This record gives sequence, structure tokens and C-alpha cells, in this order.
Amino acid sequence: VLTPLEGMPLNRYDKEGFGLDEKGRVTYELNGRRAKSGIDVSTHQKDIDWQAVAEDGIDFVILRLGHRGYTEGGLFLDQTFAQNLQGALDAGLEVGVYFFSQSITPEEAEEEADYVLDTLNGQELAFPVAFDWESISGDEARTDGLDGETMTRCAAAFCKRVENAGYRPAVYFNRTQGYLRYDLRELTDYELWLA
Repeated sequence: VLTPLEGMPLNRYDKEGFGLDEKGRVTYELNGRRAKSGIDVSTHQKDIDWQAVAEDGIDFVILRLGHRGYTEGGLFLDQTFAQNLQGALDAGLEVGVYFFSQSITPEEAEEEADYVLDTLNGQELAFPVAFDWESISGDEARTDGLDGETMTRCAAAFCKRVENAGYRPAVYFNRTQGYLRYDLRELTDYELWLA
């Protein structure tokens, strides 16, 4: 049993607002307001017909800008980031980005934020710049055993750097991270993206 954290605001979604559209996609509409539909894209999706995406009812895309290697910690640009950014913008989609982090210190998270900011080079975004720290399963990783307090400090350091550069920061997490690892009370100044 999980109890709400003292000091952590609860979401205001009404379960009655959730439904499925004719394509089987989850929707949210309440009091005449409809949530936008979006997708998360990286090099794993290969070549994308962005016009077809826009015509299929997608409003926005969150692009993986890059990642940190989980063995030696190098920083890498997503191989399809530039073409995906241009394709999405040309198709009229709203865009945000995320960085797949494997930081083990707040200083590394700041380095990741700087990498993102250098790559964006002032590019305007309609959606946030998200910090996406995930555990690596099925392989040894430099992040194995990282404690929740350090993860929280890494997320906050990344977000603060992004915010100071004029972008909207966000933190991506799954339920396990959100409930058992992050102290989300320390991240309420930023947008939260629940997987």
C-alpha cells in the first residue's frame, strides 16, 4: 500500500475523462477540453513519414535528443535527431525533447543539460526538455545501485540548468521510479512526465 507523500500535490485528472478513440488510443477529455495526442520518438523508430504522423491525428512529438552511455558514460547524439526535428517541424507538429540520462552525480546531469542546450542552440520548442533517467536491465551499467536521493539530485540539477537557459524542464519516470526512487516533492517545480 502506498500512501500519498506529504507535500506532494496529487494529479487532478478525473478518471471519467479517460477513453479510447476509434484507433484504440487513450484520450482525455473533460468539460469540453481535450488533451493533445503525442508520441515519443528516437532512432529506434527508424525513418518516419512525419506528414503521415500529422495526418493521423498526432499533435506533438517528444524527440530523444541524445543519451549517455551506460558503460563508460560518453555523451551521444541520437542518430536521427536532426532529421526528426526538421521533419516534425515541417509537418506542423509541436516538439519537445528528452535526454536519456545515465548520470551518477549532479555534475554529470549538468553536463548532460549543457550537451542538450548546445545541441538545441536556441531552437524554440513548444514542449519541455525532459530528463529521462532509467535503470538498465539485462546488462551491467555504471548506474547500478544508484540511490533515489542521488537520482533526485541529478534530475533537479539537469532541470535547473535547462530552466536557467529559458526552456521548460520536465522529469520523465515510470511508476517504480516515481513511487519508490525519486523524491518527487523535490521536483514539483518542474513538469512531471509519467510513463
